[in-house]
Amino acid sequence: MAKTSFENLEVYQLAERLSDTIWRIAASWEYFAKCTLGTQIVRSADSISANIAEGCGRFNYKDNAKFIRIARGSLYETKNWLRRAFQRGLLTEGQIDELKPIIDELLPRLNAYLASIKRAGETINN
Repeated sequence: MAKTSFENLEVYQLAERLSDTIWRIAASWEYFAKCTLGTQIVRSADSISANIAEGCGRFNYKDNAKFIRIARGSLYETKNWLRRAFQRGLLTEGQIDELKPIIDELLPRLNAYLASIKRAGETINN
C-alpha cells in the first residue's frame, strides 16, 4: 500500500512510535490493569496519530488545525494515564526512560506542526 501524506510526517511517525511502545508495555500487564488503565492509555495514545491522520484528510487548514489540537489533548491525556500507571506500579523506571524522550519530543513537534498549518492557511487566505 502506498504511503499517504500523513505517513511521511515525522510528527506522525513519532506518535506511532509512542502508541506502539505503550501497546507493547500494556499488553504485558495482568488482566485487571490491562482491561482498565491499559485500555484507556492505549486508546489515548492511538488517538494522537489518528487525529494527525484525520486532520491531513481534511480539505482546509482550519479543520486540520482542529485535529492537531485534539491530538495534543490526547497526548496530555496519555501523560495522565502514564502517571497513573507509574503510581500504581505498572511501569518500571526503564519503561519511563523509554517513553519520556518520545513524549518530550512529541509535544513541541505537535506545536510546530500546528504553527506551520496556521502559517500555510494564512498564506492561502492572503
